[in-house]
Amino acid sequence: MVLKIFFPQCCNRADSGLLVGRWIAGHDSAVVLAVIHYPFIPGQVKQYIQQMQAQSGVELSVLGSWSLPKEGQEGLESFLRDLSTIFPQERWLQISRQMGKTGFTCEVLSRDQTGGSARRSNEAEAKKESKDGGDGEEEAEEKVIFVHYEQRKVMLSQLHPIANENPENKSEPSTELREMFQTVAHSQPLFFLDKYDDGLLKSTHWQSEGREASIIVELMKQASVPLCIFISWLLSVWTWTCNIWIFSVFPLCFLSSILSTFIQLSYRTEHMRTLSSPKSAEGHTQFMRKANILVSVLVDVALGVFLMSWLYRDDHISMLADALVPAADHVAQQLEELLQWLMGAPAGLKMNRALDQVLGRFFLYHIHLWISYIHLMAPFIEGILWYGGLSACFGLTFALSLLSDMVALFTFHIYCFYVYGARLYCLKIYGLSSLWRLFRGKKWNVLRQRVDSCSYDLDQLFIGTLLLTILLFLLPTTALYYLVFTLLRLVIVLFQGILHLSVDFINSFPLFAAGLRVCRSYRLAEGVKFRVLCEEPGTALHLLMEINPLKFSSVVRTYRTPTYSCYPKDSWAALVKKLFIGELIYPWRHKTTKTD
Repeated sequence: MVLKIFFPQCCNRADSGLLVGRWIAGHDSAVVLAVIHYPFIPGQVKQYIQQMQAQSGVELSVLGSWSLPKEGQEGLESFLRDLSTIFPQERWLQISRQMGKTGFTCEVLSRDQTGGSARRSNEAEAKKESKDGGDGEEEAEEKVIFVHYEQRKVMLSQLHPIANENPENKSEPSTELREMFQTVAHSQPLFFLDKYDDGLLKSTHWQSEGREASIIVELMKQASVPLCIFISWLLSVWTWTCNIWIFSVFPLCFLSSILSTFIQLSYRTEHMRTLSSPKSAEGHTQFMRKANILVSVLVDVALGVFLMSWLYRDDHISMLADALVPAADHVAQQLEELLQWLMGAPAGLKMNRALDQVLGRFFLYHIHLWISYIHLMAPFIEGILWYGGLSACFGLTFALSLLSDMVALFTFHIYCFYVYGARLYCLKIYGLSSLWRLFRGKKWNVLRQRVDSCSYDLDQLFIGTLLLTILLFLLPTTALYYLVFTLLRLVIVLFQGILHLSVDFINSFPLFAAGLRVCRSYRLAEGVKFRVLCEEPGTALHLLMEINPLKFSSVVRTYRTPTYSCYPKDSWAALVKKLFIGELIYPWRHKTTKTD
């Protein structure tokens, strides 16, 4: 059996001493975490390991000894070997490195049932025994492989896919690689001991030259506590205000459920409630979710402030307000010309003159009403835009949501045209389908939801055939109006859909995780790869473990923030069917349930 020893690169040139680490249960491997330097007192080492084990929750122990010979330390290696009686272990690793060589030599001392020690070497002695007729299985047991890893990167990285972070729900045993990553990550208290401490023990690990810290980060941690308390108080006041009975009245409740601005406001309130929670993140998933939300909110607010600074600079709001009314007049003029074209002979088609004139004048009347409303609101448009632009200070998503609501408001007449045409067209389609069944001697069974045979008398067949003929000849005129206004409605819905997709992208895209993937790819690990580091004669095989970063698509899929999806719930086939039979196509609204 092969014994794998995960050895940190920072300990390759450490002074002689004891190896502190953990034996991975169920696997023939060990993880070396630090080297405690000689001189030391064994009792203090035991007490120190017990303290670190209580703080980290990792089963730490003395794995063996590490020897790097120097001048004046000729007998130190034998002294360290004799410490196996003071630190009893099933196996004692005796690792040494000769000056001028890259590879290590390793001897494994195993304790028998009587408490004695038997030495097993992976060096030339094992090879000599195998040449003298030794058993091949015994030689295989003596093989040792060193896997060198960068301790800092392994400690800060998270191996994917993420295992269940709740210890009560662990059903599948962890792999050897995952156990190794978790051992290094949970052993942070062991890495707080550096050369500047006044204690009697000195050790070598990735932070032995000094702790890695930031004054700015520590100050932000101290300031975040009162800030979170203040934000929680504001959110509680806001929640109490929203729960007042007046907001549950039908008009306000209905508007808050369909307007994008109110939906984004409720969504941002939930974001702030998550960020202001006094509880710290319990695991990697919750930490990444909070970090992604925080970065998303900061970027959203920054983009909103940039947009607001552009709007209020050089009098852009007045320019937009002055251009809005002429643009509405131009759209109304184009609609009037379109209706006049439809009331004639569009594309040479022969339309029903009476129905064509009725529909055309009906829609022209609505256009005149809408233009009168726009000119009535013209003096207040600049004020609406001025106060509406202030919403950008809450983020670009609020400005886009408000823009979507304003587009829906200013194109309400097109929506009315679409609804009128769709209802009339749908009525004729369903009427024609019912009369066609009557013409064939069929009827629709409402109770059983199927088409059954039916016998009609002569009067019913005559009236049904007459109505079928009338509706069939009036269908082209209605279908043409329905087609034109449906195309106009689809253009508006497409524009609103682009706005909603932009809002959903800003809210859900994991910016923090994407930044980690670009700047520090080792933080999100998908696996590892090995390459041969050293294979000198007389030494064990040395491999270098390198971290494979998680793919960018997997980063987005794993850490995407759950949002109220704004995608249409119907497929393309269902959408085409709705358009064909005249059912209403609503904007791409947010759903009531969250989706990942």
